[in-house]
Amino acid sequence: MTAVGPLDAMFLLGETREQPMHVGGLMLFELPEGAERDQVFPEGSRDYVSRLYHDMVAAQPVNPLFARRVRHRARDLGYWSWDRDDEVDLEYQVRMSALPRPGRYRELFELTSRLHGTLLDRHRPLWEMHLIEGVEGRRFALYSKIHHSMIDGVSALRRLADTLTTDPARTDMPATYALPSAPETPSTGLLTTVGRLPAHTVRFLADLAGLTPVGLKSMIRSVAAEHSAAAFQAPRTILNQPITGSRRFAAQSWPIERLEKVRAITGATLNDVMLAMCSGALRNYLLELNALPDKALTAMVPVSLRSAADAPGGGNSLSTLIAELATDEADPERRIRRIMASTAYAKGVLSELSPLQQLLIGALGFSVAGPAAVLPGVAGRTTPPYNLVISNVPGPAETPLYWNRSRLLGMYPASIVLNGQALNISVTSYDHQLHFGLTGCRRTLPHLQRLLTHLETSLADLENIH
Repeated sequence: MTAVGPLDAMFLLGETREQPMHVGGLMLFELPEGAERDQVFPEGSRDYVSRLYHDMVAAQPVNPLFARRVRHRARDLGYWSWDRDDEVDLEYQVRMSALPRPGRYRELFELTSRLHGTLLDRHRPLWEMHLIEGVEGRRFALYSKIHHSMIDGVSALRRLADTLTTDPARTDMPATYALPSAPETPSTGLLTTVGRLPAHTVRFLADLAGLTPVGLKSMIRSVAAEHSAAAFQAPRTILNQPITGSRRFAAQSWPIERLEKVRAITGATLNDVMLAMCSGALRNYLLELNALPDKALTAMVPVSLRSAADAPGGGNSLSTLIAELATDEADPERRIRRIMASTAYAKGVLSELSPLQQLLIGALGFSVAGPAAVLPGVAGRTTPPYNLVISNVPGPAETPLYWNRSRLLGMYPASIVLNGQALNISVTSYDHQLHFGLTGCRRTLPHLQRLLTHLETSLADLENIH
């Protein structure tokens, strides 16, 4: 048995039907050349995807991370823990779907939206995979979702990279849940459960135990106050309304080269340019709906505390910063300058904090949305701590990549939206492109797909800066 870390437990406690707490991703693949006539899958492209599915659900060892269920038992004094499931039903966890014709991205995103809006079954391991055939242009897709209590975005992408290869002829690549790892040592009881916490969580608790109650309160107040000049200054917007359990997902890719040119012109970081893209798109989207507030929107931006040397594993190790998006500014150059100043300030504050304080920042960043997320009638009636979440997670460095001879064309993150936080923009990089995944409440935000057009317009405006 393994304890659930404090930050991880927040994702379990905060989950409701309207507020699923899983993260996901949509990967788009191109069928190998000659799939219709090759010797490995002689029946054609449909059989090619079908064989992939049957290989995925064939009897094989399941990684311990993907073979555990969550438990909440009295004998552990109410503390959340992970318990191993020795009979994982892969035919339930892994499923196959087909798009209706013509199999456009529109149909693919509609299916992804429905899959992303359903809760994971807590009686089973908290993940699912869906192999999707029938995408036009000799393509197929793989949508996967996993509860945020199990893993953060950085670890998820690192595990994903381990399932891919640069060898276009390799055919024995496993799915993420089948990656090998050292088996966990079984243990029982509260003390051994706490003893098996992740190392960063153990350090957190050790530092926390050394603080007096007065010192802890003082540190939390100072950390919250210094988090960012934009912290807790967000205006009320249509993004910050009650949500339903239905989701809409939209995605698109942009060449990193275009953002790099803006970076070179302005001296911004690539992440600042991405935030400026989102800022301009949100401004135009809200103007179109006659809903742009006079005050600038703010975004909570997760910051990974994992180093490149850290092995990918379970749990979350995140801090956060709050960035002003300057949506009240019509001029794109002045807008990105304000974004640069905001993120520089927030990064400077984070760099001066201890590991304990950085983890507290991460906990605060997610928990301050809690009142609107869990209390009926609060969303839309109080000042939001921030208007939306914008996350940028670096993807695989090597390109191009393949999975069982199929080239990976794009990977689009699908994330969490909270009650009172109806939009999430997540971005990752791969093959010289940035891949945007937009996740929103289907009813709260009308015409979410129009944000894709506004993102292109916003980037074009930034490219015209001289």
